[in-house]
Amino acid sequence: MTYVILTILFFLMSVIALYKIFQKAGRKGWESLIPMYNFWVWIQIIKKPVWWFIFILVPYINVFMILLMIVELLKCFNKNGLGAQTLSVMVPFFYLPWLAFFDKAPYTDPAKRKPVHKSVIREWVEAIIFAVIAATIIRTFFIEAYTIPTSSMEKSMLVGDYLFVSKVSYGPKIPNTPLSFPFAHHTMPGTINTKSYLEWIHLPYYRFPGFSKIEHNDVVVFNYPDGDTVAQNVQNRSYYSLIREEGRREVWTNKRKYGEIIARPADKRENYIKRCIGLPGDSLEIRDQTIYINGKELPSVGLKQYRYIVTTDGSVLSKRALDKLDVTEEIQQTAPDQYVVILTDKGATAVSNFSNVKSVRRYVVPAKQYTPYIFPYDTNYKWNEDNYGPILIPRKGLTIPININNISLYTRAIYNYEGNELKVDGNKIFINGVESTTYTFKLDYYWMMGDNRHNSADSRFWGFVPEDHIVGKAVFVWLSLDGNKSLTNGKIRWNKMFRFVH
Repeated sequence: MTYVILTILFFLMSVIALYKIFQKAGRKGWESLIPMYNFWVWIQIIKKPVWWFIFILVPYINVFMILLMIVELLKCFNKNGLGAQTLSVMVPFFYLPWLAFFDKAPYTDPAKRKPVHKSVIREWVEAIIFAVIAATIIRTFFIEAYTIPTSSMEKSMLVGDYLFVSKVSYGPKIPNTPLSFPFAHHTMPGTINTKSYLEWIHLPYYRFPGFSKIEHNDVVVFNYPDGDTVAQNVQNRSYYSLIREEGRREVWTNKRKYGEIIARPADKRENYIKRCIGLPGDSLEIRDQTIYINGKELPSVGLKQYRYIVTTDGSVLSKRALDKLDVTEEIQQTAPDQYVVILTDKGATAVSNFSNVKSVRRYVVPAKQYTPYIFPYDTNYKWNEDNYGPILIPRKGLTIPININNISLYTRAIYNYEGNELKVDGNKIFINGVESTTYTFKLDYYWMMGDNRHNSADSRFWGFVPEDHIVGKAVFVWLSLDGNKSLTNGKIRWNKMFRFVH
């Protein structure tokens, strides 16, 4: 609601300002009130070609064009200073009203303006500022570059893959923290713990319309849901798993080991990449590693990897032979004749043909074997990574019964993601102080899993991904580097470059 009110207020301020500015430029004030026609008049005021108007009709590009039009409008009022132009782009809803009602500079037709002579330094500064603003708009609303840091998506995506993530596929979202250092995610470059953003302005979640919706098996980049709280010295581990394993008192008091405990807004949490397995409203179940959605087996895409038990005749399993099969995960020897190897199905078939291999068996965690670090960390749900569910994925507007038995499944959704007060008192559940037996969700949620099934920290370990954490769709790998090899010895994976993500 706050966002809607601010949006309406800023819109009205801009419209009223343009009404007066149009009059100053010799046009009718009412022309600023007619959608699209006002942009046509605006282009005539600043004397720009027709193709400027055409670009205004293109979604997302029009944001960049309007900022350019604001700068050109300032020039018509002799505002050629770098500070004024930068301010007008950063906060146009404040600057335009000032220009309209408080500034006394008259309108000058662009054809009659005297040329402005700029120093080389100013030209460079303006070019840099323009480039930073343009790049920020592009990476916020259009497309952003990412790299794959972990092996959770092997072999579909490799550590060292550099890819483009489309923000327009699912619709770009407004940053929660717009005041941030350019091109830095949550930490200032060259520092370990210095925040790269300010929370003086904190905007609520809003997403622009996208070209498509998330579908089953899409490869999605999202903000790590468990990353809302972080222990600064061990940022690679979930704060909540630390609390469960070490205890809250230890984590909060042992500053030397864990550092300060900090909270992060949704848009500044770590970026994860996984495959979307479950959509809002789906019922998901995993039986012996096979995924079922609403009772039907989910078609498998991508290259899945699993843990295999390889038994030899007692001789050593050849690492060189495994390297030729592109086995990159660590190999564990559990007995003189037994190894645990992470393999694709094709790789497992190839290993079974080794002369010294007696058997290759995919390892499946037995059903009903409880894994305590599996979501929702409740002994009422004796699930594990290979046998899980069924579990209902929340959907916006969906009302479900809640009780002492199932509340652990939806606690984070109700409390952390949707901002309600939640209290469990005996067998009673109170939401915002009211005893409740049902709950209606405000957001859509998704279920994400890595293709490297036995080496992926995903929804099986921390639960649902709310819609306000979705960043974009992984679409294209433009570079792939092998961190274990030198530049002259196959560092560049030529056969993995310039490929679309599936």
